[in-house]
Amino acid sequence: MSWIKVCATSEVPPGTIKKLWASVGGGIPLVVAHHKAGFTALPPICPHMEEPLDESGTILGCKLTCTKHLWSWDLETMELQDEAELPLKTYDTKVDGDNIMVFVTEQLEYDFNEEDDIDDDEFFGDDDNDFD
Repeated sequence: MSWIKVCATSEVPPGTIKKLWASVGGGIPLVVAHHKAGFTALPPICPHMEEPLDESGTILGCKLTCTKHLWSWDLETMELQDEAELPLKTYDTKVDGDNIMVFVTEQLEYDFNEEDDIDDDEFFGDDDNDFD
């Protein structure tokens, strides 16, 4: 494989995440995050509970947070932050002129356990929050 242009740098404003498709073998979904240290390309879902990062992900400085369950990562160092228990997978990413380039050899995916698939009430310990 080789480096693939996924978009122009202007298409991902600072502090945002954009879902894109790498034109490899029918298309591979990914997100590009524009953070303080540059751009990072990664799978489009949180490794915790499959939450779409383009919908629930926020960027502050170099920190990506999935607001669904508050898992966070430092996108410059890739260190886990706050509640995160699993690392992010990333694609090699570079800027070439005004283009964001991603090196894709295969689709990066997370292994999810069905046992980990609990609902939000159970996750947050919200067993009996009846406000009626």
